[in-house]
Amino acid sequence: MKWIPQEVETYLNAKEYVDTAVVPLYSVSVGGEMKQSASAAEFITLLTTHLERQFTGRIVLFPPFTYLKNQNEEKVLSDLLNWESAILQSEFKHVYYITSEIEWRAMTEKLKGAIIWLPAIPLEQMSDSQKLTIIDSQVKQILTLFTQKWHDNM
Repeated sequence: MKWIPQEVETYLNAKEYVDTAVVPLYSVSVGGEMKQSASAAEFITLLTTHLERQFTGRIVLFPPFTYLKNQNEEKVLSDLLNWESAILQSEFKHVYYITSEIEWRAMTEKLKGAIIWLPAIPLEQMSDSQKLTIIDSQVKQILTLFTQKWHDNM
């Protein structure tokens, strides 16, 4: 379910069936790394949107957690931990963070949710059908992770 009023209302009426939160993690850079930052955000946006479509009724796709690339790591982690705490208190059993920022892999043990890191694939030179093929391939890999985790917790 997307972070829009109608779908949030559906979630509120069926929370017992929706146990997974997906939070995209975006870093924002300005200056020389701005294009790379935008490219990574585009990739993660397409990926998480496609993932949400595959699991409508089982996951809630939260708005992206966005931070400045050069921001203090401890402050960023603290802010994300606040999000995580609120999400877990709202009865979600699983939290997945999806990012193209490799630095998050080092934070795995500090979070209760799972970090899924995927290197950003530059999509700007691709046709829509090429983008869809690549995103679909990536989503299939993530689907396996989700279903395995759900099965393990039954």
